[in-house]
Amino acid sequence: MSVRDATRPVLAPFEQLPYEALPERPWRPHPFHEAETADVVIDSQPFGRLSTRVTSYGPPAAPPLLLVHGLMTAGYSWRYLLATSLAERHRLVIPDLPGCGRSAPLGDHRPTASALATFIGELQAALGIEGCAAVGNSLGGYVCLRAALMRSASFERLAVIHAPVIADARLVGLHVAIRVPGVAAVLRRVVRHDPYRWAHRNVHYNDETLKSREEVREYGEPLASAAGARSFTSWLRDALDPRDLRAFARELERGRDAGTPLRIPLQLVYAREDPTVSPDNGERLGELLPDAEFHWLEHSSHFAQVDSPERLTALLLAFLAR
Repeated sequence: MSVRDATRPVLAPFEQLPYEALPERPWRPHPFHEAETADVVIDSQPFGRLSTRVTSYGPPAAPPLLLVHGLMTAGYSWRYLLATSLAERHRLVIPDLPGCGRSAPLGDHRPTASALATFIGELQAALGIEGCAAVGNSLGGYVCLRAALMRSASFERLAVIHAPVIADARLVGLHVAIRVPGVAAVLRRVVRHDPYRWAHRNVHYNDETLKSREEVREYGEPLASAAGARSFTSWLRDALDPRDLRAFARELERGRDAGTPLRIPLQLVYAREDPTVSPDNGERLGELLPDAEFHWLEHSSHFAQVDSPERLTALLLAFLAR
């Protein structure tokens, strides 16, 4: 674990550094850019023929562990887990989801939650890791839960980090606003004007000194092109549709009340503070999935894999070993 040095500023939780003050490299080292990468072409039912960037790290013969990122990020968001004992015991398989990171833009295809859940199964089949264990962060956790509902054999077990489940007022407002004619086009122009500052402003950590120019390039460069910005606004419009979230919660509620919940081991991990997705989502998902193992992480964030990689790894290893 890296130790804070005297040159790093002391910030309040979630207090952002000015963009100009971001260091070139993160102070906490990681081996993400040393990992093996491949562009996997998938003939996807919801997305057509699509090139998907997949990063792999860890012993080739170790059990695969699929890591699924969320909105505004990419596979790079898992970078610090590559430097933990998780990567000694598992082969980490880290895709950039359709239209994100270094995967191909979406074109006219809609990244609805059900389409992304279908894609997760297609990706597993293409990589030969059907039924593997998985960890999903944020929207990635929501999509993995949807995949588990669609196909009971999707995962051996699933850990979910700060996934949304409540269609709150902010989400409904975004859903309504981005469907107003012209709003998505204006947003694309704003994002493309300075995608690096946009990425800096819209990803939030408890410890904002973890940010760097390297990070904002990873998240900002895909937004710089017209096709990339279009993919991003498609994600905002379609992936977190409040109607889909409500239907998802009702399906979990019916399964709970009928005594037929998800039949796989589940772990839920939430932070007490999160400006991105309210911690109320954790309490609600815990109610809907009462058999799941639940953990609160103190002094962490929506991105526990960035703010708290060692504590998260300890939870994940214990869960995966049971």
